Amino acid sequence: MWKKWVICLLVLVLMVPVAACEATDTKETAAQEIPYVTEVVADHLDVPWAIDMATDGRILFTERPGRVRVIQAGKLQAEPLIAFPAPFISEGEGGLLGLVLDPKFAENHYLYVYHTYLEGEKVYNRVLRLREENNRAQIDKVLIEKIPGSGIHNGGRLKIGPDQLLYITTGDARIPELAQDRASLAGKILRIQLDGSLPADNPFPGSPVFSWGHRNPQGIAWNPANGLLYSSEHGQSAHDEINRIQSGVNYGWPVIQGDQQKEGMATPIIHSGDTTWAPSGMTFVTKGPWAGQLLVANLRGMQVQKITLDPERPDTVVKATSFWQGENDRLRDVFEAKDGSLYLLTNNRDGRGTPRDDDDKIIRLVPRQP
Repeated sequence: MWKKWVICLLVLVLMVPVAACEATDTKETAAQEIPYVTEVVADHLDVPWAIDMATDGRILFTERPGRVRVIQAGKLQAEPLIAFPAPFISEGEGGLLGLVLDPKFAENHYLYVYHTYLEGEKVYNRVLRLREENNRAQIDKVLIEKIPGSGIHNGGRLKIGPDQLLYITTGDARIPELAQDRASLAGKILRIQLDGSLPADNPFPGSPVFSWGHRNPQGIAWNPANGLLYSSEHGQSAHDEINRIQSGVNYGWPVIQGDQQKEGMATPIIHSGDTTWAPSGMTFVTKGPWAGQLLVANLRGMQVQKITLDPERPDTVVKATSFWQGENDRLRDVFEAKDGSLYLLTNNRDGRGTPRDDDDKIIRLVPRQP
């Protein structure tokens, strides 16, 4: 291991991107060591997967078994915004996954969700636009459908980029070769207009595919300092990745992973080596003591990664630490509110954790006062 780190230090000295270095995180395990005060916002939840916040202060989040829930004035509402009936299914890693509010939600009341469904005997995923009124929602439009699905590797993250377009992560649906098939929607990051139409500047004419060669990406976030897009991706038997995403680029799965290289395929800016993070939701912090840091929620890793990027070299990781480890929480998402508070979603009831009586939870981290 010491030889690996000597090489990594030489890489940094030579100003070569750190993608060739495996990650070894420095731990910040004790709550008092982080500059935030923690509080539980909601508990006894059923696998919360994605979260967003309206300008009126309401918190909306998905539960994987098929409900969009609302927290209003600090209180979890008993009735869901919407509960999905058949052909919706929630099996394995599938179900109701991503959620994001329209930038003009206060005016048009649109929100977008990603869910798994059954058509005949085939499993698919699709993206819906919902319309909310008085804490109830209806399906307004199917934006994209027949994204290959499975009991595992469904992707599922939704985010709206600085370009006001909808980005969608999809898994390889347990068929790795689909990630290298540009005609398939599996193993991709997709990019569409908010009405479901295709942007004219997508890299492949007539296709929603923005990037390809992904195994199971579950997080995307833009660096507000430069507008660049990053993604988290589950690897095979470790080798989890953080990638900088560029239009039309092939990220290699299943041909390469980790430090492996092949002409025409991109390598990650950092990966987990022989350790498993199981990275999911992610966000760049814009305010408070960790402004500029990239945070990535980890499931199996039971931590949040805190990654510092070189402002001059966007593919170079300067430092990687972690926090929340030791709390024994599988973490699905991390979200920053406009006031600088951070929200964590636990997933101890996702079938792979050890749930406590009050799981799952939404936990808020409030910046400590100086």
